[in-house]
Amino acid sequence: QRVLLLVASDVDALCACKILQALFQCDHVQYTLVPVSGWQELETAFLEHKDQFKYFVLINCGANVDLLEILQPEEDTLFFVCDSHRPINVVNVYNDTQIKLLVKQNDDLDVPAYDDIFRDEEDEEEDSDNESNGSEPSEKRRRFEEDVIERTMKRRQRREWEARRREILFDYEQYEYHGTSSAMVMFDLAWIMSKDLNDMLWWAIVGLTDQWVQDKITQMKYVTDIGILQRHVSRHNHRNEDEENSLSIDCMRIAFEYDLRLALYQHWSLYESLCNTSYTSASLKLWSVQGQKRLQEFLADMGLPLKQVKQKFNSMDMSLKENLREMIEESANKFGMKDLRVQTFSIHFGFKNKFSASDIVYATASLMENIEKEGPETTNFIKALDSLSRGNLDKLHLGLDLAKKQLRAIQQTVASCICTNLVISQ
Repeated sequence: QRVLLLVASDVDALCACKILQALFQCDHVQYTLVPVSGWQELETAFLEHKDQFKYFVLINCGANVDLLEILQPEEDTLFFVCDSHRPINVVNVYNDTQIKLLVKQNDDLDVPAYDDIFRDEEDEEEDSDNESNGSEPSEKRRRFEEDVIERTMKRRQRREWEARRREILFDYEQYEYHGTSSAMVMFDLAWIMSKDLNDMLWWAIVGLTDQWVQDKITQMKYVTDIGILQRHVSRHNHRNEDEENSLSIDCMRIAFEYDLRLALYQHWSLYESLCNTSYTSASLKLWSVQGQKRLQEFLADMGLPLKQVKQKFNSMDMSLKENLREMIEESANKFGMKDLRVQTFSIHFGFKNKFSASDIVYATASLMENIEKEGPETTNFIKALDSLSRGNLDKLHLGLDLAKKQLRAIQQTVASCICTNLVISQ
C-alpha cells in the first residue's frame, strides 16, 4: 500500500519527514510527498488523493482540529498524525479507529476525561400511549407527574453537564503551545525499531533547535530535550582523538557544546551577527542612537577592535577567537544579556565543514521562505528538504547566504517600524 505524506512548511516538519523517508527506504515502503501550508492546502491535497490512498501521514498538521469533521474520509481511511501543535483536538484523541496519534509516552497532553466531554444520547421520547395499559386514571396521572419530574431533572442535569463541558473545553483549548518536536518523536520511533542512524539523530537535533530558535518551547523544555538527545549523541559518536584525526572526508560527527546565541556568527562577521540577532538587537535596542552607543561600549568592554569584529569570523585573529565565548559571556552579563550562552550541538562533515544546529535551522528556513520564485510553488520546499542531506552542502551554503539577507531585512523593518512609531518600544 502506498502512503501519502502531508508535510507542513516548517523546519521541524522537514526533519521529521527526512527521518520517516529513511525508515520507509529501509522497509521499501512507497510514498508520495505533498507539502502543505494551512488548512486549505491540506483539505485540497486530501481531496485530490483520497481515491488513490488509504493511509495518510500528517506531519506538523492535523492534530488540533477535528480531522474527520473537516475531511469527511471513508471509513477505511487511516490517519497517522505526528504534530507538535497543542492542544490536540479531543475527537482526534478519542477516535483511535481512524486516527493514530504519534506522541512521546512522557508527554503530558492534559486531555479532559472522556466522560467529561462525551456522553451517549439518551432516549427522551414521550410516553404517549400510556392509556392503552388499562391503568386507573389516578395511577396514570401519578406516573405522568413522575415522568415530568424525571424529564425535568434530566434536562437540568444535561444543561449542567453541557455548561461544565464548555468550561472544561475552554480551559483545555484557550492556549496554543507546542509539544515535543515531531523530528524527536520520529527519531524515538526509529530508535525503538533499532533503525536509528547518526543522520536521523542530527535531524532530530535540528528539529528541536528549530522549536527553540522560533521561540515555540520554553527554555526548560529545550534543556530537558537537549539532555535526552545528548545521551544518543554519546552513543553514536563515541570516538577518541586518534580516531577523530583519521576521519575520512565523507565522515560525519556530532558534538555537544556550549555556544553563543548569535545567528550565523561563524559564517558571518561578529559585528553583523550582533546587529542582526533578535536577542542582542532587542537587548541593546540597536534601532536607537543610544543602542548603537551601547554596542560600541559592549565591544570595548570585551577589548575587541572594530577592525577584527567587522571582518569575517574565520579571518579573525586566532588569539581573539580562542577565548571569544568566555569574553562575550562575561561582558554580556554586565549588559543584561544573561542568556547569551546556550547548550547546543554542532556537526562536522569531514575535515573543514562545521555547522551548528541553529545554522542549519536558519539556512533551511530561509530556503523554504525564499520569495524569489523559481518554478512551481513546491520548489522552495524541495530545496529546503534537500539542504538537510549532507551531500548537498552547496544548497546549505546558499541557504546561509539567504538567511543573512533575511535577518538584515527583518532588523531593518523592525527598526523602521519602531522609529516611525508603528511599534511602541517599552
